[in-house]
Amino acid sequence: MKKALLVIEDGTVFEGSGFGADGEVFGEVVFNTSMSGYQEILTDPSYNGQIVTMTYPEIGNYGVNEEDVESRKPFLKGFVVKEYWRTPSNWRSQGDLESYLANYGIVGIEGIDTRALTKLIRSKGAQKAVISTEDLDPKSLLKKVHSSKGIVGIDLVTEVSCEEPYSWSERTHCWGPLDEEVSETRETFKVVAYDFGLKQNILRKLKDHGCEVTVVPSRTPPNEVLSLDPDGIFLSNGPGDPAAVSYAVESIRTLVGKKPIFGICLGHQILSLALGAETYKLKFGHRGANQPVKNLASGKVEITSQNHGFAVDGKTLGNDVEITHVNLNDSTIEGIKHKKYPAFSVQYHPEASPGPHDSSYLFQDFVNLMKSSN
Repeated sequence: MKKALLVIEDGTVFEGSGFGADGEVFGEVVFNTSMSGYQEILTDPSYNGQIVTMTYPEIGNYGVNEEDVESRKPFLKGFVVKEYWRTPSNWRSQGDLESYLANYGIVGIEGIDTRALTKLIRSKGAQKAVISTEDLDPKSLLKKVHSSKGIVGIDLVTEVSCEEPYSWSERTHCWGPLDEEVSETRETFKVVAYDFGLKQNILRKLKDHGCEVTVVPSRTPPNEVLSLDPDGIFLSNGPGDPAAVSYAVESIRTLVGKKPIFGICLGHQILSLALGAETYKLKFGHRGANQPVKNLASGKVEITSQNHGFAVDGKTLGNDVEITHVNLNDSTIEGIKHKKYPAFSVQYHPEASPGPHDSSYLFQDFVNLMKSSN
């Protein structure tokens, strides 16, 4: 087992063992409270630029497989766990986590006190950090951390978005009786999905609900989207600071009112910015599969999957925008809709992967919006 160091911007040093790839990586260190779903987390493009800490103590025990991926590769910078389990046992397992990380050049560290690290992040906020299996001098690493780039004001979307448009045809792996019943009677709708760091299970959910989906790069001009004559436009999740992708904000501002729009996570923030709101950086963000959100229309509480470090400032929303969902932990905005135009969005992940399915109804809401607008 090779020695590895995790050095935080405030000078805190954690010593552990390296697993996965060797090297030295810099990023914003954050934590995720999910008990499972580490492969979906690894391949979520929204983690581009970040070092992800799992709060669940044992990771790797069920291995990895080809189905539980959310993008073409892992985009996070580093991976931190309490204990890496080297002998996975699961009927779906096709390999071990360490080999998977090494194959994609992801540097990991295990054997550190992840509870202490999580408490540090909660008290001081998400900070810049480095994992290294090469330079093992804490002072040297701390100096490098201080000179490294953060994520505020940085466009991380361009690095993860697709380069060319493509069509999507795969449904979810769990195709249940209720969905089959709906599929027999539904209409087909053409949807153009902006890829800001798109999770594949979103596309599967759209396909489940009868949508013909065309995915386009993040910088696709509005006129090209409209030339495809879609019934609706979807705005995906993605990494980093929403204010740094001003080109996307301008595109969506042009498209609002022309077609029904549904946004998730970064897509929610981009829609909000396009409608005149502002965003701000959260202290340590929301990342996990157990975040309580209240639906203000129904009064119901949904347990949701979340992954974001920025939020929409409610004080900057205009009179034409209604807040539809709020986070019960800190009262941050979790959903909006426009009162005049067919456009709505949520901050959390109704497609789960990993996480609960309490909010999957939102995909049907999008279909209903397209149906009523045509």
